[in-house]
Amino acid sequence: MNISDNRLEAPPLPEAFSMRITVAPEDAGTVCALIAARAGLAKSRVKDAMCKGAVWLTGKRGGRKRLRKATAQPGPGDILDLFYDVRLLAIKPPVAQCLHDAGQYSVWLKPAGLLAQGTDYGDHCSLVRQVEVHFRMKRPVLPVHRLDREAAGLMILAHTKTAAAKLSKLLQDNGIDKQYRVTGLGRLSPEEGVIELPLDNKPALTRYILTAYDPASDTSVAEVTLKTGRLHQIRRHFALLGHPVLGDPRYGQGNKNSTGMELVAHRLVFRCPITRKEVRISLDAQEGEVIS
Repeated sequence: MNISDNRLEAPPLPEAFSMRITVAPEDAGTVCALIAARAGLAKSRVKDAMCKGAVWLTGKRGGRKRLRKATAQPGPGDILDLFYDVRLLAIKPPVAQCLHDAGQYSVWLKPAGLLAQGTDYGDHCSLVRQVEVHFRMKRPVLPVHRLDREAAGLMILAHTKTAAAKLSKLLQDNGIDKQYRVTGLGRLSPEEGVIELPLDNKPALTRYILTAYDPASDTSVAEVTLKTGRLHQIRRHFALLGHPVLGDPRYGQGNKNSTGMELVAHRLVFRCPITRKEVRISLDAQEGEVIS
């Protein structure tokens, strides 16, 4: 008589899930082994997730941080959080470029598609993590301002709390001249103006100057400066004006673009709060130097 094997197989894991483990006194072994056993994942997958910042440790006294060391030994009462997304972990992010290293801060070219900061599900696709690795984990990395994932351009990152505070104060006082180059759908009219439409029930002010218009594609190129810093301010203002940013995946209609979103933070001018020298950095070839 043949007896068929009717044992049930475990259901496949979802592509994205999260789980929490409160470490008990009887839980022995490494963090990697414990998570692998509880999550039903191979240890190699857990190690990869830990390396990419998808595992968090909250100690008994509080304080939440990413845990990357697979051989770490958790203690009773520790809380482990795993945020697992197969598609996110498989992404190979574009690489940022350091344009100016001032010691206490640095200026980077963030490519489109790279997050400014990580999320619970990992940070390997973020500028902050790339900068940490670039400096071999020997410098803190503190973002001074943000840039949308879909946008490319210049970002300042502080490496001391003092520099972060001084640069943030400079930013709040409009002491950092940030200029953006934007391509929008349709012809901007008037050719120079100020958009003062409130966003999220808060004042928002965007200045623009038309620099080129292409009748063949019916698109306008504009130089843009911000006087306020609302979420997605340029993208939302241009969409509300009827000229959505080309390639913007979220705002506007009829503005699809095969080469991505046409919004670049291309110029920074400010007086260094450390040396008091003027810093002028631009993605335009003629302004690529740092002027003091």
